[in-house]
Amino acid sequence: MKQLQAGVWTIVFIFFCELTGFAQAQQPVISPSPYFTYGKGLGIISPDSLFMLNIRFRMQNRLAFVSESESNLDIKSVEARTRRLRLRFDGFIYTTRLTYLIQLAFSRADMDYDDTGFPNVIRDAMIQYSVNEHFSIGLGQTKLPGNRQRVNSSGDLQLPDRSIVNSTFNIDRDFGVQFYYNNALQGLNYVLRAAISSGDGRNITSSDRGLAYTGRLELLPFGKFTNGGDYFEGDLAREPKPKVSFGITYSNNQNAIRTGGQLGKFLYASRDIQTNMADFLLKYNGWSFAAEYLRRTAANPITTNEDGDQRFVYVGHGQNFQGSYLFKNNFEVVGRYSQVRPDNDIQTLEEKIQQYTVGVTKYIRGHRLKLQSDLTYEENTWLAGSAANHNNWQLRFQIEAGI
Repeated sequence: MKQLQAGVWTIVFIFFCELTGFAQAQQPVISPSPYFTYGKGLGIISPDSLFMLNIRFRMQNRLAFVSESESNLDIKSVEARTRRLRLRFDGFIYTTRLTYLIQLAFSRADMDYDDTGFPNVIRDAMIQYSVNEHFSIGLGQTKLPGNRQRVNSSGDLQLPDRSIVNSTFNIDRDFGVQFYYNNALQGLNYVLRAAISSGDGRNITSSDRGLAYTGRLELLPFGKFTNGGDYFEGDLAREPKPKVSFGITYSNNQNAIRTGGQLGKFLYASRDIQTNMADFLLKYNGWSFAAEYLRRTAANPITTNEDGDQRFVYVGHGQNFQGSYLFKNNFEVVGRYSQVRPDNDIQTLEEKIQQYTVGVTKYIRGHRLKLQSDLTYEENTWLAGSAANHNNWQLRFQIEAGI
Protein backbone atom coordinates (compact mmCIF):
# COMPACT_ATOMS: atom_id res chain seq x y z
CA MET A 1 0.00 0.00 0.00
CA LYS A 2 2.78 2.43 0.90
CA GLN A 3 4.38 1.73 -2.45
CA LEU A 4 1.07 2.43 -4.22
CA GLN A 5 0.58 5.70 -2.32
CA ALA A 6 4.13 6.71 -3.11
CA GLY A 7 3.47 5.95 -6.78
CA VAL A 8 0.26 8.00 -6.80
CA TRP A 9 1.97 10.96 -5.14
CA THR A 10 4.77 10.68 -7.66
CA ILE A 11 2.28 10.78 -10.56
CA VAL A 12 0.43 13.73 -8.99
CA PHE A 13 3.71 15.57 -8.50
CA ILE A 14 4.79 14.98 -12.08
CA PHE A 15 1.36 16.05 -13.42
CA PHE A 16 1.46 19.22 -11.29
CA CYS A 17 4.90 20.08 -12.57
CA GLU A 18 3.79 19.55 -16.19
CA LEU A 19 0.66 21.62 -15.65
CA THR A 20 2.65 24.42 -14.06
CA GLY A 21 5.14 24.39 -16.91
CA PHE A 22 2.35 24.46 -19.49
CA ALA A 23 0.66 27.36 -17.75
CA GLN A 24 3.91 29.29 -17.61
CA ALA A 25 4.49 28.61 -21.31
CA GLN A 26 1.01 29.98 -22.14
CA GLN A 27 1.61 33.27 -20.35
CA PRO A 28 2.26 36.09 -22.84
CA VAL A 29 5.80 37.38 -23.10
CA ILE A 30 5.77 41.08 -22.37
CA SER A 31 8.10 42.96 -24.74
CA PRO A 32 8.84 46.66 -25.08
CA SER A 33 6.49 48.63 -27.33
CA PRO A 34 7.74 50.12 -30.62
CA TYR A 35 8.44 53.84 -30.86
CA PHE A 36 6.23 56.04 -33.05
CA THR A 37 7.29 59.24 -34.77
CA TYR A 38 5.14 61.82 -36.56
CA GLY A 39 7.13 63.86 -39.03
CA LYS A 40 7.07 63.12 -42.73
CA GLY A 41 4.49 60.37 -42.40
CA LEU A 42 3.98 57.83 -39.64
CA GLY A 43 7.23 56.29 -38.39
CA ILE A 44 7.57 53.03 -36.44
CA ILE A 45 10.90 52.10 -34.80
CA SER A 46 11.48 48.69 -33.23
CA PRO A 47 12.35 48.63 -29.50
CA ASP A 48 15.93 47.55 -30.29
CA SER A 49 16.24 50.36 -32.88
CA LEU A 50 17.28 47.88 -35.56
CA PHE A 51 14.34 48.50 -37.85
CA MET A 52 12.35 51.54 -38.94
CA LEU A 53 9.26 51.76 -41.13
CA ASN A 54 7.89 55.09 -42.33
CA ILE A 55 4.46 55.13 -43.99
CA ARG A 56 3.19 57.88 -46.27
CA PHE A 57 0.40 58.34 -48.80
CA ARG A 58 -0.69 61.04 -51.21
CA MET A 59 -3.36 61.64 -53.83
CA GLN A 60 -3.99 64.13 -56.60
CA ASN A 61 -7.64 64.70 -57.57
CA ARG A 62 -7.96 66.66 -60.81
CA LEU A 63 -10.52 68.37 -63.03
CA ALA A 64 -9.32 69.58 -66.45
CA PHE A 65 -10.99 70.97 -69.57
CA VAL A 66 -9.72 71.38 -73.15
CA SER A 67 -11.47 73.72 -75.59
CA GLU A 68 -12.37 72.90 -79.19
CA SER A 69 -10.01 75.60 -80.48
CA GLU A 70 -8.52 78.94 -79.54
CA SER A 71 -11.67 80.76 -80.68
CA ASN A 72 -14.28 78.08 -79.96
CA LEU A 73 -14.38 77.68 -76.19
CA ASP A 74 -16.81 74.76 -76.21
CA ILE A 75 -15.46 71.83 -74.22
CA LYS A 76 -13.75 69.20 -76.39
CA SER A 77 -12.64 66.89 -73.57
CA VAL A 78 -12.88 66.63 -69.80
CA GLU A 79 -10.41 65.02 -67.41
CA ALA A 80 -12.04 64.08 -64.11
CA ARG A 81 -10.00 61.54 -62.20
CA THR A 82 -7.60 60.70 -59.44
CA ARG A 83 -4.42 61.41 -61.35
CA ARG A 84 -2.11 59.87 -58.75
CA LEU A 85 -2.67 57.70 -55.71
CA ARG A 86 0.54 56.54 -54.05
CA LEU A 87 1.52 54.56 -50.97
CA ARG A 88 5.13 54.83 -49.83
CA PHE A 89 7.22 52.89 -47.31
CA ASP A 90 10.80 53.70 -46.40
CA GLY A 91 13.22 53.22 -43.52
CA PHE A 92 16.25 51.18 -42.51
CA ILE A 93 16.98 47.55 -41.65
CA TYR A 94 19.47 46.49 -38.92
CA THR A 95 21.60 49.59 -39.49
CA THR A 96 20.84 53.15 -40.52
CA ARG A 97 23.29 52.67 -43.38
CA LEU A 98 21.03 50.10 -45.06
CA THR A 99 17.87 51.85 -46.23
CA TYR A 100 14.96 50.86 -48.42
CA LEU A 101 12.27 52.60 -50.46
CA ILE A 102 8.99 51.07 -51.67
CA GLN A 103 6.40 53.08 -53.59
CA LEU A 104 3.18 51.66 -55.01
CA ALA A 105 0.75 53.29 -57.46
CA PHE A 106 -2.97 52.58 -57.76
CA SER A 107 -4.46 54.93 -60.36
CA ARG A 108 -4.64 53.76 -63.98
CA ALA A 109 -2.61 56.68 -65.33
CA ASP A 110 0.05 55.98 -62.72
CA MET A 111 0.38 52.29 -63.61
CA ASP A 112 1.46 52.74 -67.26
CA TYR A 113 -1.38 50.37 -68.16
CA ASP A 114 -2.18 51.75 -71.62
CA ASP A 115 1.39 51.24 -72.90
CA THR A 116 2.35 47.97 -71.23
CA GLY A 117 -1.01 46.20 -71.12
CA PHE A 118 -0.67 45.18 -67.46
CA PRO A 119 -1.07 47.06 -64.16
CA ASN A 120 2.35 48.44 -63.23
CA VAL A 121 1.81 48.82 -59.48
CA ILE A 122 5.47 48.92 -58.39
CA ARG A 123 7.09 52.30 -58.95
CA ASP A 124 10.01 52.06 -56.53
CA ALA A 125 11.65 49.04 -54.91
CA MET A 126 15.16 50.14 -53.93
CA ILE A 127 17.74 49.02 -51.37
CA GLN A 128 20.59 51.44 -50.72
CA TYR A 129 23.76 51.17 -48.64
CA SER A 130 25.64 54.26 -47.45
CA VAL A 131 29.35 53.51 -47.46
CA ASN A 132 30.05 56.86 -45.78
CA GLU A 133 28.57 60.36 -45.63
CA HIS A 134 29.60 61.03 -49.23
CA PHE A 135 29.08 57.77 -51.13
CA SER A 136 26.23 55.27 -51.40
CA ILE A 137 25.20 52.49 -53.76
CA GLY A 138 21.76 51.07 -54.48
CA LEU A 139 20.17 48.15 -56.28
CA GLY A 140 16.58 47.97 -57.46
CA GLN A 141 13.99 49.95 -59.36
CA THR A 142 13.69 53.71 -59.00
CA LYS A 143 14.09 56.99 -60.89
CA LEU A 144 17.15 57.34 -63.05
CA PRO A 145 19.28 60.47 -62.50
CA GLY A 146 17.57 62.40 -65.28
CA ASN A 147 16.35 65.98 -65.71
CA ARG A 148 15.61 68.01 -62.60
CA GLN A 149 11.85 68.25 -63.04
CA ARG A 150 11.63 64.45 -63.35
CA VAL A 151 13.83 63.83 -60.31
CA ASN A 152 11.55 66.12 -58.30
CA SER A 153 8.61 64.21 -56.86
CA SER A 154 5.27 64.76 -58.61
CA GLY A 155 4.04 65.74 -55.15
CA ASP A 156 6.49 68.66 -55.03
CA LEU A 157 5.39 70.51 -58.19
CA GLN A 158 4.18 74.10 -58.45
CA LEU A 159 1.64 73.34 -61.18
CA PRO A 160 -0.76 70.36 -61.49
CA ASP A 161 1.76 68.43 -63.59
CA ARG A 162 5.19 68.48 -65.20
CA SER A 163 5.82 70.09 -68.58
CA ILE A 164 5.33 68.55 -72.04
CA VAL A 165 9.13 68.60 -72.37
CA ASN A 166 9.44 66.21 -69.46
CA SER A 167 6.61 63.93 -70.62
CA THR A 168 8.16 63.70 -74.10
CA PHE A 169 11.86 63.22 -73.34
CA ASN A 170 12.38 62.09 -69.72
CA ILE A 171 14.05 58.72 -68.96
CA ASP A 172 11.84 57.86 -65.97
CA ARG A 173 12.43 54.73 -63.86
CA ASP A 174 14.45 51.58 -64.50
CA PHE A 175 15.92 48.58 -62.68
CA GLY A 176 19.65 48.49 -62.05
CA VAL A 177 22.56 49.65 -59.95
CA GLN A 178 22.87 53.31 -58.97
CA PHE A 179 25.77 55.23 -57.45
CA TYR A 180 25.54 58.51 -55.50
CA TYR A 181 28.42 60.77 -54.50
CA ASN A 182 28.36 64.28 -53.04
CA ASN A 183 31.20 66.43 -51.76
CA ALA A 184 32.78 69.86 -52.05
CA LEU A 185 35.92 71.02 -53.83
CA GLN A 186 37.38 74.27 -52.53
CA GLY A 187 33.92 75.41 -51.45
CA LEU A 188 32.13 74.21 -54.61
CA ASN A 189 29.47 71.64 -53.72
CA TYR A 190 28.79 68.99 -56.32
CA VAL A 191 26.74 65.84 -56.77
CA LEU A 192 27.62 62.89 -59.00
CA ARG A 193 25.06 60.23 -59.87
CA ALA A 194 25.35 57.25 -62.21
CA ALA A 195 23.26 54.22 -63.15
CA ILE A 196 23.64 51.00 -65.10
CA SER A 197 20.13 49.70 -65.76
CA SER A 198 18.10 47.36 -67.96
CA GLY A 199 16.97 50.17 -70.26
CA ASP A 200 13.46 48.73 -70.65
CA GLY A 201 11.64 50.55 -67.84
CA ARG A 202 9.52 49.45 -64.90
CA ASN A 203 8.71 45.84 -64.09
CA ILE A 204 10.02 44.17 -67.24
CA THR A 205 10.56 40.49 -66.41
CA SER A 206 13.78 39.96 -68.40
CA SER A 207 16.09 41.88 -70.70
CA ASP A 208 18.95 40.66 -72.87
CA ARG A 209 18.87 43.34 -75.55
CA GLY A 210 21.34 45.80 -74.08
CA LEU A 211 21.74 48.05 -71.08
CA ALA A 212 21.28 51.75 -70.39
CA TYR A 213 24.09 53.91 -69.02
CA THR A 214 23.22 57.19 -67.31
CA GLY A 215 25.37 59.85 -65.62
CA ARG A 216 24.54 63.18 -64.03
CA LEU A 217 26.56 66.04 -62.54
CA GLU A 218 25.15 68.86 -60.41
CA LEU A 219 27.12 71.95 -59.36
CA LEU A 220 26.03 74.22 -56.48
CA PRO A 221 28.38 77.24 -56.53
CA PHE A 222 26.64 79.11 -53.67
CA GLY A 223 26.28 76.13 -51.35
CA LYS A 224 23.49 73.69 -50.56
CA PHE A 225 19.83 74.70 -50.68
CA THR A 226 17.86 74.96 -47.45
CA ASN A 227 15.97 71.75 -46.58
CA GLY A 228 16.94 70.17 -49.91
CA GLY A 229 15.22 72.96 -51.82
CA ASP A 230 16.86 71.99 -55.12
CA TYR A 231 14.57 68.93 -55.18
CA PHE A 232 11.19 70.63 -54.79
CA GLU A 233 9.64 73.41 -56.86
CA GLY A 234 9.01 76.90 -55.51
CA ASP A 235 11.05 78.73 -52.90
CA LEU A 236 9.09 77.53 -49.88
CA ALA A 237 12.25 77.85 -47.76
CA ARG A 238 12.62 81.54 -48.74
CA GLU A 239 16.35 81.31 -49.28
CA PRO A 240 18.01 84.23 -47.44
CA LYS A 241 20.86 84.19 -49.98
CA PRO A 242 20.75 83.27 -53.67
CA LYS A 243 21.17 79.54 -54.31
CA VAL A 244 21.98 78.11 -57.73
CA SER A 245 22.29 74.64 -59.23
CA PHE A 246 23.54 73.59 -62.67
CA GLY A 247 22.86 70.05 -63.87
CA ILE A 248 23.81 67.98 -66.91
CA THR A 249 22.78 64.40 -67.76
CA TYR A 250 23.70 61.94 -70.49
CA SER A 251 21.93 58.64 -71.12
CA ASN A 252 22.76 55.94 -73.68
CA ASN A 253 20.06 53.27 -73.95
CA GLN A 254 21.35 50.43 -76.14
CA ASN A 255 18.90 48.28 -78.09
CA ALA A 256 15.90 50.01 -76.56
CA ILE A 257 12.56 48.34 -77.26
CA ARG A 258 10.16 51.17 -76.33
CA THR A 259 9.39 54.45 -78.10
CA GLY A 260 10.74 56.52 -75.21
CA GLY A 261 13.49 54.14 -74.09
CA GLN A 262 12.13 53.30 -70.63
CA LEU A 263 8.64 54.55 -71.52
CA GLY A 264 6.08 54.31 -74.30
CA LYS A 265 4.73 51.57 -76.51
CA PHE A 266 6.93 48.72 -77.70
CA LEU A 267 8.81 49.28 -80.96
CA TYR A 268 8.74 46.77 -83.82
CA ALA A 269 12.56 46.71 -83.77
CA SER A 270 15.11 47.84 -81.19
CA ARG A 271 16.99 51.12 -81.49
CA ASP A 272 19.90 52.80 -79.70
CA ILE A 273 18.67 56.00 -78.02
CA GLN A 274 20.82 58.86 -76.70
CA THR A 275 19.42 61.59 -74.45
CA ASN A 276 21.19 64.80 -73.43
CA MET A 277 19.85 67.07 -70.69
CA ALA A 278 20.87 70.37 -69.12
CA ASP A 279 19.07 72.33 -66.41
CA PHE A 280 19.44 75.42 -64.24
CA LEU A 281 17.79 76.43 -60.95
CA LEU A 282 17.83 79.70 -58.99
CA LYS A 283 16.02 80.45 -55.73
CA TYR A 284 16.09 83.57 -53.56
CA ASN A 285 13.69 85.18 -51.07
CA GLY A 286 10.53 83.58 -52.47
CA TRP A 287 11.58 83.86 -56.11
CA SER A 288 12.31 80.77 -58.18
CA PHE A 289 13.45 80.28 -61.76
CA ALA A 290 14.15 77.00 -63.54
CA ALA A 291 15.16 76.15 -67.11
CA GLU A 292 15.67 72.82 -68.89
CA TYR A 293 16.84 71.66 -72.31
CA LEU A 294 16.41 68.03 -73.38
CA ARG A 295 17.41 66.36 -76.65
CA ARG A 296 16.89 62.80 -77.86
CA THR A 297 18.57 61.19 -80.88
CA ALA A 298 18.35 57.77 -82.54
CA ALA A 299 19.48 56.47 -85.91
CA ASN A 300 16.58 55.41 -88.17
CA PRO A 301 13.92 56.15 -85.51
CA ILE A 302 10.90 54.72 -87.38
CA THR A 303 10.12 51.01 -87.08
CA THR A 304 7.54 49.07 -89.14
CA ASN A 305 5.84 45.69 -88.78
CA GLU A 306 4.73 43.29 -91.53
CA ASP A 307 1.36 45.04 -91.89
CA GLY A 308 3.01 48.42 -92.46
CA ASP A 309 2.15 49.83 -89.01
CA GLN A 310 4.67 52.31 -87.67
CA ARG A 311 6.06 53.00 -84.23
CA PHE A 312 8.91 55.41 -83.76
CA VAL A 313 11.32 56.95 -81.30
CA TYR A 314 10.41 60.60 -80.70
CA VAL A 315 13.67 62.25 -81.78
CA GLY A 316 13.91 65.98 -81.30
CA HIS A 317 14.41 68.52 -78.53
CA GLY A 318 12.48 70.53 -76.00
CA GLN A 319 12.93 73.46 -73.67
CA ASN A 320 11.11 74.53 -70.56
CA PHE A 321 11.28 77.83 -68.62
CA GLN A 322 9.45 78.27 -65.34
CA GLY A 323 9.38 81.17 -62.88
CA SER A 324 7.42 81.93 -59.73
CA TYR A 325 7.03 84.11 -56.66
CA LEU A 326 5.71 82.94 -53.28
CA PHE A 327 3.86 85.58 -51.27
CA LYS A 328 4.06 85.59 -47.49
CA ASN A 329 0.44 84.36 -47.26
CA ASN A 330 1.61 81.17 -49.08
CA PHE A 331 -0.08 82.03 -52.37
CA GLU A 332 2.23 81.48 -55.32
CA VAL A 333 1.97 82.73 -58.90
CA VAL A 334 3.71 80.69 -61.59
CA GLY A 335 4.51 81.19 -65.26
CA ARG A 336 5.79 78.56 -67.70
CA TYR A 337 6.77 78.33 -71.36
CA SER A 338 7.38 74.89 -72.89
CA GLN A 339 8.19 73.72 -76.42
CA VAL A 340 8.82 70.32 -78.00
CA ARG A 341 10.06 70.11 -81.58
CA PRO A 342 10.45 66.87 -83.58
CA ASP A 343 13.43 66.26 -85.85
CA ASN A 344 13.03 66.07 -89.63
CA ASP A 345 12.69 62.25 -89.56
CA ILE A 346 9.30 62.37 -87.83
CA GLN A 347 7.90 65.80 -88.72
CA THR A 348 5.09 64.23 -90.78
CA LEU A 349 4.17 62.13 -87.71
CA GLU A 350 4.51 64.62 -84.84
CA GLU A 351 3.70 68.29 -84.41
CA LYS A 352 5.71 71.06 -82.86
CA ILE A 353 3.92 72.00 -79.63
CA GLN A 354 4.22 75.20 -77.61
CA GLN A 355 2.48 75.90 -74.32
CA TYR A 356 2.10 79.20 -72.45
CA THR A 357 0.91 78.63 -68.87
CA VAL A 358 -0.02 80.80 -65.90
CA GLY A 359 -0.95 79.25 -62.59
CA VAL A 360 -1.64 79.86 -58.94
CA THR A 361 -1.04 77.60 -55.94
CA LYS A 362 -2.19 77.94 -52.36
CA TYR A 363 0.05 76.01 -49.95
CA ILE A 364 -1.91 75.00 -46.87
CA ARG A 365 0.73 72.71 -45.41
CA GLY A 366 3.63 73.00 -47.82
CA HIS A 367 3.56 70.53 -50.71
CA ARG A 368 1.63 67.99 -48.61
CA LEU A 369 -1.66 69.88 -48.79
CA LYS A 370 -2.25 72.44 -51.51
CA LEU A 371 -4.72 73.77 -54.07
CA GLN A 372 -3.49 74.27 -57.64
CA SER A 373 -4.91 75.70 -60.84
CA ASP A 374 -3.46 76.72 -64.19
CA LEU A 375 -4.55 78.03 -67.60
CA THR A 376 -2.64 77.03 -70.73
CA TYR A 377 -2.70 78.24 -74.31
CA GLU A 378 -1.38 75.51 -76.62
CA GLU A 379 -0.15 75.87 -80.21
CA ASN A 380 0.15 72.77 -82.40
CA THR A 381 2.06 73.35 -85.64
CA TRP A 382 2.88 70.86 -88.39
CA LEU A 383 6.39 71.45 -89.72
CA ALA A 384 5.89 69.09 -92.70
CA GLY A 385 2.91 67.66 -94.54
CA SER A 386 -0.45 69.23 -95.25
CA ALA A 387 -2.31 68.67 -91.97
CA ALA A 388 -3.97 71.75 -90.47
CA ASN A 389 -2.51 73.48 -87.44
CA HIS A 390 -4.71 73.76 -84.36
CA ASN A 391 -4.59 75.62 -81.07
CA ASN A 392 -6.63 75.34 -77.86
CA TRP A 393 -7.08 76.40 -74.27
CA GLN A 394 -6.63 74.12 -71.26
CA LEU A 395 -7.85 74.74 -67.70
CA ARG A 396 -6.91 72.51 -64.73
CA PHE A 397 -7.78 72.45 -61.05
CA GLN A 398 -6.21 70.01 -58.60
CA ILE A 399 -6.17 69.19 -54.90
CA GLU A 400 -3.11 67.45 -53.51
CA ALA A 401 -3.28 65.82 -50.09
CA GLY A 402 -0.87 63.53 -48.33
CA ILE A 403 1.36 62.93 -45.33
